[in-house]
Amino acid sequence: MADYEVPKLNGEGYIQIPKIKPGAMAGKGPFIAKPDFQKALNFPADFQADGAGKFELVPDWKDRALNKLDDLRHRYRSLQLYLDICVKCGACTDKCHYYVGTHDPKNMPVARQDLLRKVYRRYFTFAGKHFPKLVGAVDLTEEVVDDWYNYYHQCSQCRRCSVYCPYGIDTAEVSMAAREILDHIGRGSKYNNEIISKVFKVGNNLGLPQPALADTLEGLEEDVEADTGIKVRFPLDEEGAEVLLVTPSADFFAEPHVDGLMGYAKVFHEAGISWTLSSYASEGANFGMFIGSYENMRRIALRIREAAIKLKVKRIVFGECGHAWRVAYSFLNTLAGPFDFLDPKYPVPQHILEVTWGLIQNGKLVIDKTQNDDKVLTFHDSCNVARGSRMGDKPGGQFEYPRNVIKAVCNHFVDMPADTIHDATYCCGGGGGLLTDDLMELRIKGAQPRMEALKYVTEQQGVTHMAAICAICKSQFTKVIPYYGFKMDQIVSVHQLVSKALVLQRPVSVQARPDDDDEDDENDDA
Repeated sequence: MADYEVPKLNGEGYIQIPKIKPGAMAGKGPFIAKPDFQKALNFPADFQADGAGKFELVPDWKDRALNKLDDLRHRYRSLQLYLDICVKCGACTDKCHYYVGTHDPKNMPVARQDLLRKVYRRYFTFAGKHFPKLVGAVDLTEEVVDDWYNYYHQCSQCRRCSVYCPYGIDTAEVSMAAREILDHIGRGSKYNNEIISKVFKVGNNLGLPQPALADTLEGLEEDVEADTGIKVRFPLDEEGAEVLLVTPSADFFAEPHVDGLMGYAKVFHEAGISWTLSSYASEGANFGMFIGSYENMRRIALRIREAAIKLKVKRIVFGECGHAWRVAYSFLNTLAGPFDFLDPKYPVPQHILEVTWGLIQNGKLVIDKTQNDDKVLTFHDSCNVARGSRMGDKPGGQFEYPRNVIKAVCNHFVDMPADTIHDATYCCGGGGGLLTDDLMELRIKGAQPRMEALKYVTEQQGVTHMAAICAICKSQFTKVIPYYGFKMDQIVSVHQLVSKALVLQRPVSVQARPDDDDEDDENDDA
């Protein structure tokens, strides 16, 4: 492991508010996207390297930045509201995992959003135009842009600060707006923009083409058959399947993600539900949200709609990915709807946990909980699920469904401290488009609050594993928890637990029936 300064844990289950260290995380920010990546996303690309290893800003960058800010504040009235109403009460200051971990005062949510607010005041308010020093307004300079790029990539858009804001200010919207402005002046994030361009080119974040994806799925079929003696299918591009599964591409190649994909397949197999993946829309994640770009969010979401129509499915189910579910639950209909060509019996979209929990409740799955008796589980509520979505037909379902499924397939489960779960959950430290190695120090420090809670239940209640339902959370934790003395295999997928406990009895998987409109009633409960 690389040598980073790792915050010390107190093991008491609570967070100690740090003394500030001004400039502790001052820097250049993540790697900057090259013009080719910008062009793929329809962002300005008329800039080049300056010969000193740094990219120039686009010509007339100041006017472009202010024009984009003006556009965004009129397009999204909420943004205008958030820029106007903050009274700097301080309720959010200690709620950010990055401030707690880094001690940098500019990582206080109020201070980070003020980086944009000061410029907004200078150019778009009467007081700022005429009495800038009186209201803390500042001119937009290249130094300010550098601060934006650095610190707006130290916000994971987790919204924990918003839960505690007495005015309901959504700081994540300010971060997303700042990133979109930066994209329009030649300061896009390489990690985010390269990933989005891969989706447009191939269909997933990994750049995994159809032949490679098909080969991967064939290998998984062989692995499951070797393990269980039953051929569980992993279908791809099968027209007429009931379900289009849209899952994060991490599920195709790495543990513990791939173990979760095996769990989805086993659930569909045992329930007799025909399903398919799409090579055209083989990615549930939507990084367009991270960069605040509605246009790119929509382009990614439309691929799912097009795949669903082409494959003639009856419902769309999303796998374990936090921000994929938030975009799907909150925005899919407005981004890519209406979905009136799907079966109205089912919500659009469904989460795989809703499917699995429905089947368990209705006795459609045989479970042997003892298969997970080697584990004492806790659960990490992923930010975008906890604070930006719901599951089922009542508030709080997004907290109940994963825990219900875990308890149904495991005998030993405990929750972390109450002020670190549900809508008060702490971010994993790698969300919001920050899951890149050039931000590794930030990711390690940002994980501190969750590691405090995990250490507490590990020492006090014997927890051995932490489950999650977000690809980014799982990727982040497996990378950073060794720095805190844990082992990377202590992070598991919820459907990895389902996979281990599910008793397979159906000898043959149900295949797509493109010419048969009659479905068995057995699927209705799922």
